[in-house]
Amino acid sequence: MNGDFYMARVIFHIDLNSFFASAEEVLDPSIAGKPVVVSGMSRRSVVATANYEARAYGVKSAMPIQEALSLCPDLVVVKGHYNYYDELSDKFIQLIQSYTPYVEVASIDECYADMTEVIKLYERPLDLAWQIQRRLKEELHLKCSIGVAPNKFLAKMASDMRKPMGITVLRKAEVRKKLWPLPIGEMYGIGKKTAKALQTMGITTIGELAEYQDRILLSKLLGKNTNAIIERCYGIASDEITMHTQMKSMSQSTTFQDDITDYDEIRGYFKRLSYQLAARLKQNGIMGNVVSISVRYFTFETIVRSKKLTYPLQDAETLFEQVMMLYDENQDDQAVRHVGVGVSNLNPVAAQKIQLSLFEQFKANTTDDVIDDLNRQLSVPSLIRASSLLKKE
Repeated sequence: MNGDFYMARVIFHIDLNSFFASAEEVLDPSIAGKPVVVSGMSRRSVVATANYEARAYGVKSAMPIQEALSLCPDLVVVKGHYNYYDELSDKFIQLIQSYTPYVEVASIDECYADMTEVIKLYERPLDLAWQIQRRLKEELHLKCSIGVAPNKFLAKMASDMRKPMGITVLRKAEVRKKLWPLPIGEMYGIGKKTAKALQTMGITTIGELAEYQDRILLSKLLGKNTNAIIERCYGIASDEITMHTQMKSMSQSTTFQDDITDYDEIRGYFKRLSYQLAARLKQNGIMGNVVSISVRYFTFETIVRSKKLTYPLQDAETLFEQVMMLYDENQDDQAVRHVGVGVSNLNPVAAQKIQLSLFEQFKANTTDDVIDDLNRQLSVPSLIRASSLLKKE
């Protein structure tokens, strides 16, 4: 790695390997080296995570526990200590923040960190990644893989290339060689359903997606995200780090009684949360330009995704639109048990500098405006359009 590396931003994606299982080994060292899964023991229970010894038997996340036991009769099943996982995750993030303040939490066991300036302090740049890996292992007893790249997407793809305890550098110049041969299902942001649909179109690798000629047909499947997804195939993506922990924020969330798989039902919940949150923002006279979502799957895996806008918002429909764009870009086909919506980088409306477009005309009060006004008068904002409760045909 030479001096040219410093011309671009340097983003680390740090991914803890089989985090829940590793945490259980910290609590009970006697299970170290044995095949371990975190799961309940009822007939409906599924594997939340499996360590690498268990994966050697074919055991994997989201697999019914009875199937896992049939593959590995000596499997050690632990119920899971989720409060401890949260505590350990906080220590993980604090360790990374000891190197740089520019840390974005992606989920309970992964984060992005902008190391552009920090890495210049090291004679051999990869020594920084090695040092982080060593400290996590020695201080927290956690293994990790680290991807090093000029943006978040490539860093995420790089960290997945070598597990466990791998360190992988992925430059834009290496995209065709290292990224394009990978199966389309391994591309971050492409869900299982989308991958299967692309395969039926003859697109089996990331490179084939990048060079697919019929963009109109492709856009029918990928929708408004088509251009962004194609750009990622060429290594072009955002490298901006969003620091949730250092921002004033407001959020709204809900946990379902039963796991949900229906897209339209999840969409309905996101819309309700967006409208409730927008009402709270207006009630408090504040706006923000960072929108985030959180999704917890039935395996207890939790993801947090965010985007920074070029303008502040508090409008319900605009917030909902941005929330669904985030969800559509990151959704998986797993059953969902909890969703949340957040807005951060908040400031009073009076302090915001909002430049109206010369082409934007004055709009009369809409139904949404009336609903927002009524919600501001309620102790708990709960009014939404009746259409929000209906599923799309």
